Amino acid sequence: MAFISKLAALFFVLALLQQAAADESFEAIEAEYIALAHAVDPVAAARARGLPPDDWPTVDREELMAHGEKAASLLRRLDQTGDGDAVDRGVVAALLRRMKTQSEHDVARIPFTGDWGFHLAPVFAISQSRLRTPEEADAAIRRIRRIPAYFDANIANLRRGLATGFVAHHDPLANTVRQIRDQIVDDPGDSPLFTPFERLAADDSARRAAARQAVAEAIDAYRDLLRFLETDYAPLARTAPGLRALPGGEAAYRDAARFHTTRRDLSPEEIHGAGLIEVARIRAAMDEVIVESGFGGDFEAFLHFLRTDPQFYADSPGDLIEKASTLSKALDAILPEYFRTLPRLPYGVSPVPAAIAPGYTTARYSQGDPEQGRAGTYLVNTYRLDQRPLYELPALSAHEAVPGHHLQIALAQELEDVAPYRRTYYATAFGEGWALYAERLAGEAGLYKTPYEQFGALSYEMWRACRLVADTGLHWFGWSREEAEACFRKNTALSEHNIQTEVTRYIGWPGQALGYKIGEITILDLRAEAEEALGAAFDIRDFHDVVLAEGATPLDVLERRVRDWIAEQAPNEAGRAP
Repeated sequence: MAFISKLAALFFVLALLQQAAADESFEAIEAEYIALAHAVDPVAAARARGLPPDDWPTVDREELMAHGEKAASLLRRLDQTGDGDAVDRGVVAALLRRMKTQSEHDVARIPFTGDWGFHLAPVFAISQSRLRTPEEADAAIRRIRRIPAYFDANIANLRRGLATGFVAHHDPLANTVRQIRDQIVDDPGDSPLFTPFERLAADDSARRAAARQAVAEAIDAYRDLLRFLETDYAPLARTAPGLRALPGGEAAYRDAARFHTTRRDLSPEEIHGAGLIEVARIRAAMDEVIVESGFGGDFEAFLHFLRTDPQFYADSPGDLIEKASTLSKALDAILPEYFRTLPRLPYGVSPVPAAIAPGYTTARYSQGDPEQGRAGTYLVNTYRLDQRPLYELPALSAHEAVPGHHLQIALAQELEDVAPYRRTYYATAFGEGWALYAERLAGEAGLYKTPYEQFGALSYEMWRACRLVADTGLHWFGWSREEAEACFRKNTALSEHNIQTEVTRYIGWPGQALGYKIGEITILDLRAEAEEALGAAFDIRDFHDVVLAEGATPLDVLERRVRDWIAEQAPNEAGRAP
């Protein structure tokens, strides 16, 4: 009897604990997550207090481990609660899961990807700052003064990578070394870190001098970083491109794939298979366009024609920027036909900074800041114009500007009555999937005027399909670089330089390339569901508003939201909308 009584008491206590967990509110967990996120990211913390940022993200291993353990605890508690907004819950869960897995795999040991990294973050953050007040200028100076300590902390992580065998591949490393070398200038006034201080009032000589001194110290930190990478790190860089070859790499890649696709139900093998199916489908469509164009040769001859004929290339960097700007305006004009809600924040078109252009991707969107009054920027790479074909520019512009990244990200930034993390959350599969879907929308709107531009759009879609094949090939199946490049070389019109640059990026940023096609396929499937269910009542503008109304979300959250909307809009048994 005594044993039974003790057992009953134990069950009673467990029941109370379970009830307490169930009674815990989402708002309490959310508040703890926000505090945790602010501990990791001083920029978000400063903005929450209405202050200009003056520091860099935390990269100390002990702190990151503590943050990861806290994230894991919050995830367990979140799983036991039942209240809270579904989108908020989904986003917080995704953010906590990422923090947890990054800590578990100690990914801070490789803090660069080949076209991005801790060494470029200061350049972008400072050079794009608008110093409107003395307080903002002083904060920017303090932030520059903290670059040496920030670099030292990252070097400590890199050294731990050397000690544990978790090291970067030599190709992304080579790009990173070039980028660092380009930041080392003799005159601090020539550094992009000094750019915002050039606009200070002429009589503010003291702050200008302080900024020059801070920039000079930062340049010395770049010199120290370069010396470490070239002398200590480069000789031990890995030669196998795949993450799976590293200690713990298999689990790290699986989690990276789950994070970037936001699909925990897809294995690397399934993603690879989906890529092969898409490659075959798009290749058939490309063959049809070649026939329609009247070209007399085969696929390989057509690719050679596109890659070598001067008519398909800009005459100068300014010419390429002008053409991208003209296309962007044409894309602006189609938006009312496809969207009811448009962002207020404008965007512009600019070249990728020359200091990072050689190893940088073809183009990228750099988000603006409504609070600072800074427009978004569609960055176009004007390095090596003979590798930047004009027949791809319409699809590229739709992806990076509108209706792609700028439209989606600016709408998210302008969300009202949501927590700040909802405005800044970026899910690769949602954001990149939407931008790839935007390329398809541009085609529906008639932006691709010639067979060459139609082929360029298909080539871009093939590019993303090959990413599913190449990324999983590299990091899961142990492919060589040459095997990963083969899909692009055989099936796309991408230039040789772009192919090499892109594969270097996939080597250095495992899993990120998977989000594009997985996200686009999900959005297209949801649109097909809505069109079939709603019939003549389907309005593309309403569908797009539903997809974008809550900002970026994990794909499972998006699927639930769209299907709930379809159920609300679908005709009832009497044939009338409810």
